[in-house]
Amino acid sequence: MTNADVIIVGAGPAGLMLAAELRLAGVRPLVLERQPQRRNTPKAGGLGGQILELLRYRGLLERFEAACTGPVPAPRFPFGGVHLDFTQLTDPPLHALPLPQPQLEQLLDERASELGADIRRGHQVTGAVQDEAAVTVDVQGPDGPYQVSARYLVGCDGARSRVRDWAGIGFPGTVYPEVNRLAQVTLPDTVTVLGDGGLDVPGAGTVQAGFTRTDHGLFGIGSSPGSQVVSLYTIEDESTEYDDDTPMTITELQDSIRRVLGVTLPVKEASRLSRFTFKARQADRYRNGRILLAGDAAHLFPATGVALNAGMLDAVNLAWKLAADVHGRAPADLLDTYHDERHLAGARTTLHTRAQVALRRGHDPAAEALRQVFQELLADEQPLRRMGALVAGTDIRYPMPGTGHPLTGTFAPDLTLHTDQGTTSVADLMHTARPILLDLAGRPDLRQTARDWRDHVDVHTAKTDDRPADALLIRPDAHIAWAAGLDEPADSAMPPLREALSAWFGTPSA
Repeated sequence: MTNADVIIVGAGPAGLMLAAELRLAGVRPLVLERQPQRRNTPKAGGLGGQILELLRYRGLLERFEAACTGPVPAPRFPFGGVHLDFTQLTDPPLHALPLPQPQLEQLLDERASELGADIRRGHQVTGAVQDEAAVTVDVQGPDGPYQVSARYLVGCDGARSRVRDWAGIGFPGTVYPEVNRLAQVTLPDTVTVLGDGGLDVPGAGTVQAGFTRTDHGLFGIGSSPGSQVVSLYTIEDESTEYDDDTPMTITELQDSIRRVLGVTLPVKEASRLSRFTFKARQADRYRNGRILLAGDAAHLFPATGVALNAGMLDAVNLAWKLAADVHGRAPADLLDTYHDERHLAGARTTLHTRAQVALRRGHDPAAEALRQVFQELLADEQPLRRMGALVAGTDIRYPMPGTGHPLTGTFAPDLTLHTDQGTTSVADLMHTARPILLDLAGRPDLRQTARDWRDHVDVHTAKTDDRPADALLIRPDAHIAWAAGLDEPADSAMPPLREALSAWFGTPSA
């Protein structure tokens, strides 16, 4: 029997991100993936939302941007049959990075491997049992069956998670009778991309930009003037059961467009073809003893563009907590906060994606009126920004005990920091995924308090313009665990700081 600190089942984006984050924290993960090779089917076409900032805080965003093969689209995103259009804002609250899932998984695989993660493809987990000390799994590998044990097992094995079943965790929710087809294609020169984003199709006339709703479904176009590369999208109500491992074809896409729109649209070639159904499901709990869930094993959302963001953020939240437990310095209930925080985030994502279902599925005049009113509201900047933050996942504030500062529980802002060694930033300090006490006001009293945790928490002193607080305690996932108010007295600031340090990082150093 071989051993690891943490076994991860599934080498998708959540599993690979978790493996890399665990290695940053000095933990030995073993990733077991049943498929012998990475899938070439691009189930997702890119990343969007808060995970892009987190990648920047790890120093990885430029590497991911360099892997993009196409131009970054204008900040205009579908939302339940209408659009969130941020093109008039200088600082959009929602960004996307076009990166098909096969390339994304390759980058995450390379990152985890560089850090020393053990990734085994073609190894299928066939059973798992846990006791008070460990989890033992049965594995069918290329050379035969074997067993491996670890302190924890994390199921990142998707919507049909067997790990979730073995843990006895419920997965309630709703299945919608929709089949969605999404493609990025190159159109022949006989089809003209119009200046407003619509298409002039020979023999069929003009197809308007954005969404077209018919009695048979929904058709969408995303295009850039002057380019023959466009994104196409259809939704139909179907009862057909599709195998996720069977790739969609150009013919299937064209047949769907013909059924929905009544138009034969010629296609030259496709760089992405994906088909999926919509479900709104969330695991009852993300942890049962030594078995935990992340990514699609924990939640499914009935809208595009959010699953990767949520799943990879699950991994970042979980990794440092698992590492603290493996290293023997975690407070007793630290792992329970993974469920508390990420179940909250999953419920928030479920909320807005279910709202999208209501917006897009209605076909009567009342539903059309709802979409029109909603689109009018989005013409104003404040509701537009609020919706952007909701979709991006940047509006999440985790509950933090013992402090009422407005920054606690939020993602740490990327402040420009001036130190004796030069200029740096919060993002630069987070590359190593270490906890940080950031003193922004020259507070030796607070630094001295944190010295008792010097083996677990790095202390930095810096100045910044318009400082938001005297000091920030930042967790490895870049969320603020505690903040000192401006000029807050020592007798008021120090006890809550000690409480926060104990709550998140355990007992003081020897």
